[in-house]
Amino acid sequence: MTISIISHPDCMLHEMGAHHPECPERLSAINDQLLSSGLDFILQHHDAPLATRQQLCRAHDVKYVESIFQKAPEEGQVWLDPDTSMNPHTLSAALRAAGAVVLGVDLVMAGQSSAAFCNVRPPGHHAEHDKAMGFCFFNNIAVGATHALQVHKLKRVAIVDFDVHHGNGTEDIFREVPEVMYCSTFQHPFYPDTGTHNTAQHIVNVPLAAGADSQAFRTAVQSHWLPELASFQPELVLISAGFDAHIEDDMANLKLVDQDFAWVTSEIKKIADKYAQGRIVSALEGGYALSALGRGVAAHINALLG
Repeated sequence: MTISIISHPDCMLHEMGAHHPECPERLSAINDQLLSSGLDFILQHHDAPLATRQQLCRAHDVKYVESIFQKAPEEGQVWLDPDTSMNPHTLSAALRAAGAVVLGVDLVMAGQSSAAFCNVRPPGHHAEHDKAMGFCFFNNIAVGATHALQVHKLKRVAIVDFDVHHGNGTEDIFREVPEVMYCSTFQHPFYPDTGTHNTAQHIVNVPLAAGADSQAFRTAVQSHWLPELASFQPELVLISAGFDAHIEDDMANLKLVDQDFAWVTSEIKKIADKYAQGRIVSALEGGYALSALGRGVAAHINALLG
């Protein structure tokens, strides 16, 4: 089984301030853990390409995409919301992050990889059709999903999201697109204060109360995600892989542990193996406790390897 990892040095250059939690050290922590665990040596490494405007505009408003290009500073910082800013390297990093998911889709659709993990930043699942927010500029996983639909002519793509925050941007983009099923678990009430209603049959939101532990999370996945995914029978599974629901991550108040990320990945893999020829593309979202983030990603990739 071949697993690809897709990243790019440009993703290390995007910075939003010395104490911002969405920092370059996140990728370093993952790389260090993959090296120390030996996983790095059995993965196929690929450089993330730059997403094109055409690829971005399948998921985003054309004027919004152009505004991000226009706002990119030559020096200093430009703030798009109180949590989200651009430095001179942000545009390139964001284009690489979205381009990584496009490449991942191409690799698994061509049979060159059975699965791919995109070790990229900035994250994407808060970026709406025409709005940047929550550390996100382009919705990386949505760009990959729309590429799968329009270029590879798939009819059913599933996105599963276990980040501690609801992926409001992903739901916003696909609310009226029944070809994409979106399944999410997240802490509620919590930022961005969305996702409390299942707005369509193909949207499966499962809010979890602060303090929810492994059992609550696994019950949510087993009771809500898995039956809907089995009924949907996706041809490709995409994962918004956030690791900030970890008990060690003080960004939020869920109590997952390393093994939960391995378990949920294994359950997703069973769905992909049964309906999607095993095709999975995963992209990094949140995760801010660096040691827990590195271990969580290692557990995730180990589970993808089976």
